[in-house]
Parts: sequence; structure tokens; C-alpha cells
Amino acid sequence: MSQNLPFAHVLDVFTGRANCPYYAKAELLADYLQANLPDFRVHKITKHPDKWEEWLHDICERNGWEHKCSPIIWRELLDRGGKGLLLGGINDFLEYAQHYYGITSTMLSEEMLDIAEENLQAHIEIEKEEEEIKSLINPLQIWITSASAPTCYHLIPLLANGEVFGMTTEISIHLLDTDQFTEVLCGIVMEAEDMAFPLLRSISKHTEIEEAFLQADVIIVLDDILFKPEVPLLEDCIREVSEVCRVYAHLIEKNAKSGVRVISAGKTFVNLKAMMIMTYGPSIKPENIIALATFWESAAKATLARKLNINAAGVKDVIIWGNVTGWSYIDFSHAKVCGYDSAIWGPPGFSRPLCNVIYDGQICSEFLSVQSSLSSREYHCVGMSPAHAVATVLRYWYHGSPPGEIVSVGILTEGQFCIPEGIIFSMPVRFQNGSWEVMTDLEVNETTQEILGLLTHDLIQEKLVALKKIKEMRPYRDDLETLPTGLQVGCRRKY
Repeated sequence: MSQNLPFAHVLDVFTGRANCPYYAKAELLADYLQANLPDFRVHKITKHPDKWEEWLHDICERNGWEHKCSPIIWRELLDRGGKGLLLGGINDFLEYAQHYYGITSTMLSEEMLDIAEENLQAHIEIEKEEEEIKSLINPLQIWITSASAPTCYHLIPLLANGEVFGMTTEISIHLLDTDQFTEVLCGIVMEAEDMAFPLLRSISKHTEIEEAFLQADVIIVLDDILFKPEVPLLEDCIREVSEVCRVYAHLIEKNAKSGVRVISAGKTFVNLKAMMIMTYGPSIKPENIIALATFWESAAKATLARKLNINAAGVKDVIIWGNVTGWSYIDFSHAKVCGYDSAIWGPPGFSRPLCNVIYDGQICSEFLSVQSSLSSREYHCVGMSPAHAVATVLRYWYHGSPPGEIVSVGILTEGQFCIPEGIIFSMPVRFQNGSWEVMTDLEVNETTQEILGLLTHDLIQEKLVALKKIKEMRPYRDDLETLPTGLQVGCRRKY
């Protein structure tokens, strides 16, 4: 190594096993050189003995070095982007110090061992203090099931950038899926870590069902049924959904926090999943379990906006009624549009009722057209829209929805809008103060009321079939030795 390197731009890095006597010797000599040479800069890193071998292997592989023991010493040329030049081990450093500075170490073996022991104890104390400091900042624990789904991949950056839970709230993300998707989960974890989100405390994968939902604050259920070419019986699909949700409900009650919030998402049986988790998890607060309808609401707004040639953000208050991923009704009767090019204009935020923009006779045909567009495009979705929908609802849940705007969410009915109690039904709500409330002050016309009656019948029948199938199953076992695979492989459809 050249003696003429500008030391003001060089940093010597000393790294070793915390209880290594040779690291102790190199460390003290480096401290002496730094104290007596104005341009000699030292950075020290100690590693616990249990972690040293793995860390050494990784650092050598990353830099293309060959080194097998503690310590390892290199120089970082700060004026060249931190490029590291390997100096070597203890003997290389002693030779370097003797050759360039005429200084060597006379430390005895007994002294080296004593200092090494002190280093180990100090390292353990520092690690303990760091863990205690971290424990004072409790990150939100977020669990995502069927985490190999494309929706999860797109959802993680939205959760970790601070816009959902707040710029001061740290989060830990837990990805749950089966063993067959271990490599996919590992890839997601590595990519998320590489992005270095300041608020992402940790991200981890889980393939053991017993570990599911430990200390969970938020659970996002992405499980979906994969309809096979032979078209399985509807009752069989409902049975699979119900059985997996029964397992989830038990684990949520056992492992999650008492105030855990559960979002049922996906493209199949969204209402039923929420209903079954609620049914088999009686200790979970019913108001903390919702079925996601925002994806379909946003898609309806976007489709309508394209027809009106306006920005999709300019369509407000479209309502999704009923079974989100089954028989549902897109209600435009309260919808408003902003930014529509017409003879009537107003200040920013000025809106007009949709019925004043579209001729009355066209509303029915436009409704059918939107329904058809949503049905034809659902299979082409690759996860961005559903991920954005989940993130939007979580942001509303924690920070409130825009004042005056309607949000569609599947919730447990209590007789609102003459809908029977005890089913999960999508209806208009507003979020505020960390909770939601149904917008019962909205007027529902006679046509809509008749449609709600038909949608109600569909959901009641689905619930009855699920409960019947559950009674036919074997008794639930606490050891969780098996878990039905119907939902675990379901979300491979591109949504």
C-alpha cells in the first residue's frame, strides 16, 4: 500500500470477534496511532462470537477478499466512494505499523486475554442497551397472509413509506405463506431490505402456521380461491374458505393483540372470509374486521372517468353495496364529478352530481357498461390497484377519510338500510378518530332498496352454506397438524 496516500481521506477499519485477544492487541495499537498521528482515522467494529463467522464470510464475499480469522483490517479510501483495500490480519497490521511509523506493540498474552474479555462484556452490554432502546419504540406489527401474491409485493412500499401510518410510526412486516413459496418470500424480504425504508424496522418471512399473527396490530388476509378448469362446486369452495378462516380466527385470538385490525381482501369470498373470522373468533372486536371494497369502488370510478374524459380522482362517492366479490351493486345515485368540461365551472373542488352530467336515460346503460368493464378487466390486474386499495383503507382507518366523502366497506350489519343483522355487507361509511361509522343519513331510493333485498338474500345463503359445511367437518384440533390448502394456493391468480 502506498505511503503517499492522503491520510485525510483514508479511514482504517478494525473489525474482530469481541473476545479475540488479537483484535484487542490491534485495537489498542490503533488507538495509540490515532492519538499521536493527526491524519490517522480509525473505525472499530466488534461482532459477537456467535455471529463472527457468518459476518466475516459475507464481508469477504462482497469485497472479493480472502481472510479466515479475527481480526480483519482494511482501509477505506473515502475520496473514491469508500472503496475498501484489504490490509489483512494482526500480523499484517503490526508489520505495517512498524514499517511506516516505527511503532509496534509490546502487549503480553495475559494482557490481551484480559482486554478481550472486557471487550466481550462491553459488547454484550452495548447490544443489551440497543435492544432496550429499540423496545421503547414499539413498531406496528403487520401480518400479510398469502404473501407471495403480487398484491403483497406492491403493498410493502406503500406501507413502509410513512404515508399510511404516519411519518413517525415504525412498522414490522411479517409475510406468511406455505413452504413452497419460501424462495419468493426470501426475495421479497431481500428487496424490501435493500430499499432501506427509514420506518421499516424489520421484515420477515413465516411458513409455520403456529407462528401466525404473533403480537399483530394489523392483519391483511389476501388468501384467494384458485378456481380450477374443472370448475369446483361452489359449496366446496365455501367449505375451504371457512375451514382456513377458522384456523386463522383461532390463531388471531391466541397470538394477536386485543385491538388487532383485520382486513379481508382478494378477489373471491371477501365478505365470507370476514364473516368466518368473526364467527370463529368471538373475542375479536367485530368493528375491527372489515371486507375491502375500495378496489372495486376505485375501478368503477376510473371506468366512469374514462367515459367522461376526466381524471379518475374527480369522481367521488360511488357506492359498492352487498357482496364485494359476489353479487354487488354499483350505486351512482350519490356520485359527484369534479373537473368535467361543460358550460358550468366553479372554483377548485367544485363538483356536480353525476345525474346532472349524464342523461337520466343513460345512467342504466352506463351502469351496465361499467359492470361489464370491471368483469372483463379483473383477470388482468397484477396487484397495484388492490395494493393501493388496502393502503388507502388503512390510511383512512388510522387518520380519517376525506371530510364528506363516501367510502365503501364490508362490515357486520346491525339493521342499517333495512338490511338484516348478522351478515357482512358492503355499504357507505366514513372513517374518523381511528374507527368508522355507517353513513345512515344517506337517502336510499326505492330501486336501490329493492336491489339491497336481493343482495341480502345472496349473502344469507352463502353464510348458511358455510355454517352447514363447517358442522360437517372434523372437530378443530389445537395442534394445527394440518391446514387446508385451498386458500394457501389460491392467490396465484394475478390480482
